[in-house]
Amino acid sequence: MPIDKQARVSAVILAAGMSKRMGAPKQLLPINGKPLLQNVLENLRQSRAAEIIVVLGASAGEIQQQIDFGGARVVINEQFELGMGTSLRPGLAAVDARSSAALIVLADQPFVSAQTFDRLIEQYEQHHPQIAIPIYKGFRGNPILLDRSVFPEVMALSGDVGCRAIFGSHIENILKVSVEDIGILLDIDTQEDLEKLRLADARGEIGAALLQMADLEDREVAGEESLSKPQLVIVGIDAFGRALMKLARVLNFSITAVDPIAAAADVPEADHVLRVLDFSKLPAAPETHIVVASRGRFDEEALEQALKTPAAYIALVANKKRVQEIRSALKSRGVSEENLGRLRAPAGIDIGAETQEEIALSVLAEIVASRGGG
Repeated sequence: MPIDKQARVSAVILAAGMSKRMGAPKQLLPINGKPLLQNVLENLRQSRAAEIIVVLGASAGEIQQQIDFGGARVVINEQFELGMGTSLRPGLAAVDARSSAALIVLADQPFVSAQTFDRLIEQYEQHHPQIAIPIYKGFRGNPILLDRSVFPEVMALSGDVGCRAIFGSHIENILKVSVEDIGILLDIDTQEDLEKLRLADARGEIGAALLQMADLEDREVAGEESLSKPQLVIVGIDAFGRALMKLARVLNFSITAVDPIAAAADVPEADHVLRVLDFSKLPAAPETHIVVASRGRFDEEALEQALKTPAAYIALVANKKRVQEIRSALKSRGVSEENLGRLRAPAGIDIGAETQEEIALSVLAEIVASRGGG
């Protein structure tokens, strides 16, 4: 379908979540002196979005009392307890018939700039993709833009899945849009995330903190002696990644953390921190082992690069369903069956691991076994 030079693009904010890990409606948490959802709305109002639709669910009444929606339309997802897929359906169904596409915006990402929304719209107008995804230094983020042609497929999704579930079948029609906006990677998902931003907010330093993170380059944080050790590369730093680093330090690995917003202070065990998803920048090492634990954020991109390297061990930390999705997506990108055979997924030896530390132990055990030829 031809795209008008000035396409009409709607915005759908997914704000129906239950905020289980927060213990209070995340949409109303104060950030930058106003509720989280209010920040998202105001950023979108400054963009070219032709209309704004907000999907509410949990705590809908309380949120409606405290948020100034302006001209935004509110729709209610009565099935919000079943996950994000149930919010996409009413959100997209409410999109104006004149709109040729929609931005899918997450309510817990208050730092995405109006310029980023507009850049996605502009690139959509120029290249006519079915899906447009913002990329910051190689790392995929949100929001994404969907052409109307994929609305029926997305609206058929159910349960706790997002638009990522359809990426594999649209690989040739996905446009990756480079942006200089670290906000596409910053969400507020835990009390720890909130506390960091509240401290910056109290000091009036949120803008400065974001600017500082946006200007961070990959840099070495330890000496050259690490180059003589076997290297463990961990993509995505969370509780599991930190547990893996601590155990790997005991086993005398050189550790490289790959994460767009990891500060050296957050990963004290790391010898190197890489904030660009570019494995050509990995430190030299006698042998390299790569563990992708980015929890769906940039799994495909990291593994596609990893499988082009001579790494001795490449693994994905994920459940079996996600592993199947990843294998299918990589195959559609032209990764051969032979190369896919190098991927160990789910990562780790089966030892009945449950805690993050136990899972980390199972992964390191598999690495040690692989180094011994097992």
